[in-house]
Amino acid sequence: MTKNCSREVAKVGRAIIEFSEKNADELTWGRGNDHGTLTFRCNSDFGVLPLFHMTSHGTLNIQINFLRSKNVPKQVMLDMVRKLESNFLREYDEIMYDVDTFEAMDELFFTSSQIEKFLNTMEGCCYRLRQ
Repeated sequence: MTKNCSREVAKVGRAIIEFSEKNADELTWGRGNDHGTLTFRCNSDFGVLPLFHMTSHGTLNIQINFLRSKNVPKQVMLDMVRKLESNFLREYDEIMYDVDTFEAMDELFFTSSQIEKFLNTMEGCCYRLRQ
């Protein structure tokens, strides 16, 4: 990431990696020819679910629609979506965000509090999925 991204994006990536190492039930790194991909997975009643993917090119894919397709409890989804919407000031409803896409991290994270809120949202989602 330090080779492919700005210093700020690499710092965000480092924070996400450190969080993932501590909190993921399963953490995998894909090694493609073009870039590497980190996948953060969490245990649940529906099996091990990916919550997000991060690439070494500084993009993030939050698996909102995938989780919807797995019929994750409505309260878990509402909590996660509302927190992400307020943090990133984006719409994550089924109409405006109908496909999980990779977003440039420099367009998502502008402040350190946004990073913290994102990580806290993922931690809370994991906690609720594990219950």
